[in-house]
Amino acid sequence: MFDKNATRVAIVGGMRTPFVKAGTTFKDIPPLQLSSHAVKGVVDKFNLDPAQIDLLVWGRVLHDPFISNLAREIVFDLKLPASIRAHLVSNNCITGIHAITDVADAIGQGRAEIGIAGGVESMSTVPVMFGREASAIFLEAGMARSLSDRLKVLARLRPRHFFPVPLSFQEPSTGLTMGQHAEISNKEWHISRQEQDEIALRSHLRAAAATADGRLPAEIHPLVGIARDTIVRGDTSMEKLASLAPVFDRSAAGTITAGNASPLTDGASAVLLMSEQRASRDGHAPLAFIRAIEYAAIDPADGLLMAPGLAVPRLLKRTGLSLADIDLVEVHEAFGGQVACNLAAWEKGWKDEAIGQVDPERLNVLGSSISVGHPFGATGGRIVTTLANEMARRNARYGLVSICAAGAMAAAMLLERP
Repeated sequence: MFDKNATRVAIVGGMRTPFVKAGTTFKDIPPLQLSSHAVKGVVDKFNLDPAQIDLLVWGRVLHDPFISNLAREIVFDLKLPASIRAHLVSNNCITGIHAITDVADAIGQGRAEIGIAGGVESMSTVPVMFGREASAIFLEAGMARSLSDRLKVLARLRPRHFFPVPLSFQEPSTGLTMGQHAEISNKEWHISRQEQDEIALRSHLRAAAATADGRLPAEIHPLVGIARDTIVRGDTSMEKLASLAPVFDRSAAGTITAGNASPLTDGASAVLLMSEQRASRDGHAPLAFIRAIEYAAIDPADGLLMAPGLAVPRLLKRTGLSLADIDLVEVHEAFGGQVACNLAAWEKGWKDEAIGQVDPERLNVLGSSISVGHPFGATGGRIVTTLANEMARRNARYGLVSICAAGAMAAAMLLERP
């Protein structure tokens, strides 16, 4: 059970870059620059004295082999005090929640009072890789003792070795992509194409409304003249979504399209966390407090993106709450079908007791990843910031975060306000 006497961890706020479609506006901006921009947005917005920051935990899924600890490089890039401890975390789509967990744990255990957590993904600047055979030749050549030995090794290169290996989103354990796994779950849970398109439409319309009224732009630190997310389509419709062809199962049974799936996205997000005492002392009014965090992992054969079906019921059971107690629910939209499958698992019960139905009016009220975008390492920070801000605006008591991840894992987080 949650220890109510432990140091409470406050979410003071968050800032992020705009989220943009990969290969477009941010295609020439490296992840370090995106990351530093989001962190600077937090430092500037909350008028932080950098000397008071204890910890920076950053996340990234697709790693740059030339920067082993991106978090530490953010410290140096922004010329923050070298005393700030910084490390990198990575676990697919729940990477940002891991970063928040690390900072929250450090605060809760008294190792820090002020920390920044977040993450980045630049799908436009992923490293170009060569095949294993070519890599072995280049590595052997690099370790050769003499020029003549090096040339002998390089002489084994053939034209085929110079073709880069395209980035694959296949699961190493199954050989299938997340989209292919999601199609399997859609069929097992009888999720229709129409239901998935309805989720996508609602996401875009709500994100468009939250952009127009300033709620989403308030979280954004403008970059290169862009001050809002560029993927949001407030003019889409069920007719437009229905016209798109399936992309993972191209047969008549296919249901996932580019319209009801999250797009490849560039962006970064950062969240400012403090102990309750430090926030009060420094004059910061917390948006919400982290009540509890839960993780789950299952066999991919049970559904690669179905682990929220365990994580959320466990979280609620551990905190003594019911789904009916939750005012706002944020479910990461990897795919519209994945959202529908997990909602069905909660409602009907799956590997755990049923916890009930989520009211659509409480679900992803500002849109989510289908419309806003999904830079893998940045999604956790974005969702937590959006939820905490909306909880403060509505004076909501409880907010729930649910995020699935490749590797058949998930994270759930409960936020509360006094």
